[in-house]
Formats: sequence, C-alpha cells, structure tokens
Amino acid sequence: MKQFICHQSALEYWRRSRKLPANSAARRCRDSLPDKPSKLYPLVFSEFEHPVHILIGDRGARQSSEKIRPHLFSSETPVGCFMNIGERLMVCTPEFCFLQMAESFTLIKLIELGYELSGGYSIPLANEQVVPERGFYNRAPLTSAKKLRVFLNGMTGVKGHQKAMQALRYTLDGSASPMETKLAMFLTLPYKLGGFGFSLPDMNKRIPLIKNTKKYSGKAYYICDLFWSDEKVAVEYDSDQQHTGSDRIAYDSKRRNALNSLGIRIVSITKQQLYDSVELESAARTIAGYMNKRLFSKESNFAAAHRKLRKQLL
Repeated sequence: MKQFICHQSALEYWRRSRKLPANSAARRCRDSLPDKPSKLYPLVFSEFEHPVHILIGDRGARQSSEKIRPHLFSSETPVGCFMNIGERLMVCTPEFCFLQMAESFTLIKLIELGYELSGGYSIPLANEQVVPERGFYNRAPLTSAKKLRVFLNGMTGVKGHQKAMQALRYTLDGSASPMETKLAMFLTLPYKLGGFGFSLPDMNKRIPLIKNTKKYSGKAYYICDLFWSDEKVAVEYDSDQQHTGSDRIAYDSKRRNALNSLGIRIVSITKQQLYDSVELESAARTIAGYMNKRLFSKESNFAAAHRKLRKQLL
C-alpha cells in the first residue's frame, strides 16, 4: 500500500529536496489512498519531522499518533495531485500542497508561499543546522502561477480552495529571494491588505540593450528585480548596503545610465528602507510619482492594515 505525504510534511519535502523528482510525472491516485489503519504505520518516515502528515481516503483509517497525522480526502483527485518519490511513497505536488496549506496559513503567508513555490529559491527548514549565509537556497521553480491556477480550477469545492484562489491573484513568478518577495508584496498588495496597490510587475525581467548601450556597458542585457514595462519603472532590492567599493559604484553607475538611456527610471530600496515603514512609504511615493499614481486617496484604514502586513512579513 502506498503512503501519501501531504500538508506540512509535503511542504517540508519540497523545501528540503528543492527540486522536482526526475522522470516522475504527476499522477491521479484517488483509488490508492489508504483506507485501513493497519496499513499506515509500517513505514518509518525517519527523514520527516513528526508528526508526519499523510493523506487517507477513508474515515476508518483516521487514527492519529505522535508520529502520524492523517488527513481525510474523499474528493476526486485530478491528474497533478501526487508524485512518486520512493518505493510505496508519494508526495503531494507543489500545486496540491499549496491548496492544502490554505487550511492553516493566513492569506498573507499563503501568498508568500506562492511566490516561493513559483520562484527561484527555497527557505531553510527550522531544524537545519547549517544554512547559506544569505538565508535561502537557489533552485529552479517548482511550479508557476499558471500551473497553480489550472490545478485549482480542477479542485473547486475542496477545503481551502477559495483562499488559495484569492492568494493566487497576488502571486507572481520569478522571485529570486525571500526579500524580493516581501518587497513585491509590500508594493503590489491592495490597500486593504496593507500594500501600496501597484499593478503587478514582471520579476527579474531581462531588459535587452540597444547597440550603442551594449558597447558602452559591455553587456547585452540587464535584469531588473521588479519591472513595470508600460510605465518603464524598475525597482531594485539592494541586499547589502556595505557593497560601496569603487567597482560596485562604477558598475551601478554604468547600469543605471544604460537603463536610463532606454527611458527606464530606477528606484533602489535597501533592507533598511524595507524594515522602516516611513522610508518604505517614501520610496513608494517616489515610484508612484514616476507612474503618475496617487497613493491612499480613499483608504483611511491603510495604516492599520500596513502594520498588520509588516507584522506578518517581517
């Protein structure tokens, strides 16, 4: 009998493995969900934190213990729910995991998870002893906003579906780090959720340079963290204010001049600004000025919503 890792344990798996299984197509396995408690416990989930969350197909198999936390799922499961990760062991796909986490995550944390799954990074597990200095791992995206939407469209009526669809409205592909995600959320979430209400940009957008600019900069393109193509506005997250040597200053100047030559205006936001609500609002007003956008014209409760958002993200 196969076992099906789900919910928090599935998220743990994806954060630890940081890649999709090779040659393992997402499958429909509705008829294989365990329906007897005696078949749940022989497997030892040694690599997972306890309790291990598993999916079952019958109430008769719903027996919790210190090591096992079963979740009943009696709805139909379309293609794309599970992946094979070992002998008799399946894991819920990133798309199914996203839906499941809607049951326990706040809307803000669910949006943040959507960015992570659709982006180029994974955050470390809480019990990891050694983590990268920058605080996250690079990896290829596990899914995309489009794949999440297609999957959710086939799961109407399942618990968490409404919140997951709401979160997906504000989820972007292509974030390269947790801090880029937080910055994007601060700038693009609507006023009622504490964000500044900007339209959704492209993340880590490749900007090709024209011939003369290529010769001057020595590059064929630059990548902008957040880019609004219609307004020609780019926002850059500066992760380390200490990088102020002559080489870095020369590079930044050359880069800014090259992008300016294309009519692109650039706003840099540092970690210090991101953590300071007054400075972040000032940067947002600069961006709004470039876009001819007015902030907070009708939202008197923005300050309270923004404080709540900061508490969850920072």
